[in-house]
Amino acid sequence: MKTFYVCSYGGCGSYMLCDALRKFGNVEHIHSRKPPVNLEYIGNKGGGNCYHEWFNGVKIPDDKLSEYYVIYIYKNPINSIYSRFTDSRAGLRNIQCSNIDYKLKDVIEQKKDLYGLKEFYNNYTQKDKNRNYKIYCVKYKEIFEKQNELSNLLGVGKLNLEKKETKREMPENELSILNNIYKDLLDTIDNNEFVFIS
Repeated sequence: MKTFYVCSYGGCGSYMLCDALRKFGNVEHIHSRKPPVNLEYIGNKGGGNCYHEWFNGVKIPDDKLSEYYVIYIYKNPINSIYSRFTDSRAGLRNIQCSNIDYKLKDVIEQKKDLYGLKEFYNNYTQKDKNRNYKIYCVKYKEIFEKQNELSNLLGVGKLNLEKKETKREMPENELSILNNIYKDLLDTIDNNEFVFIS
């Protein structure tokens, strides 16, 4: 049976994708900041012992690797910030942020990516020739109109993804600063193909 690891920095549609994939196999929702070189179980699976959304250090046997599909879903980090991190220690702990006490006002005042979302993105999207598995990097912005393409790539049936987004208040002055902080990443995301493999 297939196992899908759906990874993200949060607020990227990962729960939606997990729900859609459940009818095609086992699904694990992952917020580990850094994917391992050799694919691992998560939480307490395989005899590990850590938070249920993190890789746990226990390697998956080579003869089982073909059953695993690692998907990294991402979107505009500013939308994720307003969805998950404005004042949430839990959200920052989940993504293994270096300091879970950072608030949005700290990011705005220091004009820095204190949440480490660029690093998180790079960890999943940059190729590592030593990895023993592929990472399917999926752009959330195009997932609804191109979901059949994703289904074919993963060898599953129709996903039936539906867009249900909450409209969030984003003050103009904050938005302007965040756009400057994340300009390079926003440009990269815009230029990415819908799916690429790292």
